[in-house]
Amino acid sequence: MQTNFTAEQLKDPKLQRANDILRSCVHCGFCTATCPTYQVLGDELDSPRGRIYLIKDMLENNRVPDAKTVKHIDRCLGCLACMTTCPSGVHYMHLVDQARAYINDRYKRPVSERVLRSVLAQVLPYPKRFRLALLAAKVARPFRALLPDARLRAMVDMAPKVIPPVSRNDDPQSFAPDTSKLKRVALMTGCAQRALNTDINDATLRVLRRFGCEVVVAEGAGCCGALTHHMGREDQAKETAARNIRAWCAEMDAGGLDAIVINTSGCGTTVKDYGHMFKDTPLAADAARVADCAMDVSELLATLDLPHGEGSEPLTVAYHSACSLQHGQKIKTLPKDLLRQVGYQVAEPKDPHLCCGSAGTYNLVQPEISAELKTRKIKTLEAVTPDVIAAGNIGCMMQISSGSAVPVVHTVELLDWATGGPKPPALSQSKHTPTVPILR
Repeated sequence: MQTNFTAEQLKDPKLQRANDILRSCVHCGFCTATCPTYQVLGDELDSPRGRIYLIKDMLENNRVPDAKTVKHIDRCLGCLACMTTCPSGVHYMHLVDQARAYINDRYKRPVSERVLRSVLAQVLPYPKRFRLALLAAKVARPFRALLPDARLRAMVDMAPKVIPPVSRNDDPQSFAPDTSKLKRVALMTGCAQRALNTDINDATLRVLRRFGCEVVVAEGAGCCGALTHHMGREDQAKETAARNIRAWCAEMDAGGLDAIVINTSGCGTTVKDYGHMFKDTPLAADAARVADCAMDVSELLATLDLPHGEGSEPLTVAYHSACSLQHGQKIKTLPKDLLRQVGYQVAEPKDPHLCCGSAGTYNLVQPEISAELKTRKIKTLEAVTPDVIAAGNIGCMMQISSGSAVPVVHTVELLDWATGGPKPPALSQSKHTPTVPILR
């Protein structure tokens, strides 16, 4: 793609990066075939290629974003399916993130949108505040039909029926391995996940310790910054990310780390991009160290000696591949391979590359499109008649479980269960409880 940035503009490292990305696009349109919003809306401007044109025009002309441009960029899920499809290697993630930050700084949204986004940014990344918000949503649930805005109804729908108790495993501390020590790792406990589902971190701790990992929860680590980063709130995102970098580097320097383990794939995609986020800043070297050390939990478990299951009648697991895992981190087969290894029957739904519609805060700010994508995703998952649905991202789990009667659990919960841990609570509580055990 031909660009027309001035020499003066290209002195800005951000615009230079945008220029490089734009020039790599060859207009082929392959991205439209795998873009969820284009599949739903059928509008070229709601495809990656269309958004690239809008972003190019906005940045080149240094203009204040107009409502039309903002609408179409806001509708982007950030699922990154386009990056998997693109034959030219266009790094759409960096381009759309830059556009969101540009819009956040220069566009004045309607009051209702500004209030909603501010509330989300000041609540979701903070587990204690988020818990209070979930309690308020439970109180409001009987009055859901009276709420005037679809976004408010989506916020009420997000609250789980049972808010889990606080897990002390999330506090800064060190956990010794159950066997001889093979690795020392830091576990990222996250933010929203700590309020929505404490079973995931608990299961992760058990399975890592069972197979020889000393697990550290680092003092000062918390939200990865993804939620605010994708809302264009660059300063807030970098502030929280910088705390993680300092916390994990302190652990690296004190006792060494073989990995920073992340069990929420949206967070993993962001942490692995810290090197880019902090390029040309005083934290650049440490950010790169952290990014290089970050691993999805499935990547680490694949290096450990998990047993091979011998279940004669294995449970059927419908595996939902989170976009941030398959497109953002390019991890496609590891979780399925691990599930099969320990004895599960894994079924993959039709169109596994398409997003479920969760996408961080997307289901709260774009509820109509999100609901359509959720319906499509659940239909394909349930079509394989599973006993349970597994995913590697809390957002996907919440999205799918809000519309399906089939229990939804994290992949690591199933791996924990199959190798000696307790049955995932979601299976015990569900009316769809599988009765076939995994034979150990």
